[in-house]
Amino acid sequence: MDVKTLCLGILSLGDATGYEIKKLVADGAFSFFSEASYGSIYPALTKLMDSGLVTCRSESQDGRPDKKIYSLTEDGEQTLKSSMRQSPGPDKQRSEFLASVLFSEAVYPERVTQLISERKLYHEDRIRSLTSLQQEELSPAGRFVIGYGLHIQRAALAFLEDAGELLVQDVESDVV
Repeated sequence: MDVKTLCLGILSLGDATGYEIKKLVADGAFSFFSEASYGSIYPALTKLMDSGLVTCRSESQDGRPDKKIYSLTEDGEQTLKSSMRQSPGPDKQRSEFLASVLFSEAVYPERVTQLISERKLYHEDRIRSLTSLQQEELSPAGRFVIGYGLHIQRAALAFLEDAGELLVQDVESDVV
């Protein structure tokens, strides 16, 4: 999903600042299925405003710059609806972790154990984060999305605990 559509989708749930959108993508419910930086969110919001798909109002803050709050327009809602009629593309699975494991085995086998251990901690942290999101009031689709993310994180952790331990044993036996 492109960043503009992501912003439209988030704004369909309620008005938000660029910071709030980034926070949702970085740490919130959207963090496990989308990436967007400030460097992509703000230009996307500007383009959406220029196209009349979102509006922006300023809100004063004491001792700080005005806060810009973005809202979805009717045209923005129609554009989002049109986008949602199209089937999404396939999920993309790219992993620096998997590349590191593969290459470490060849040149630095001792590192494989550390990589597996670090990645298990990563998935445990993601599981905690998503579990805490489940405590929030969510729509049925929100519960489904968080549940899907939890399932993926738990499956990855289970794989690392099983197959990862076997890999570590195999690599360590080759080193000795």
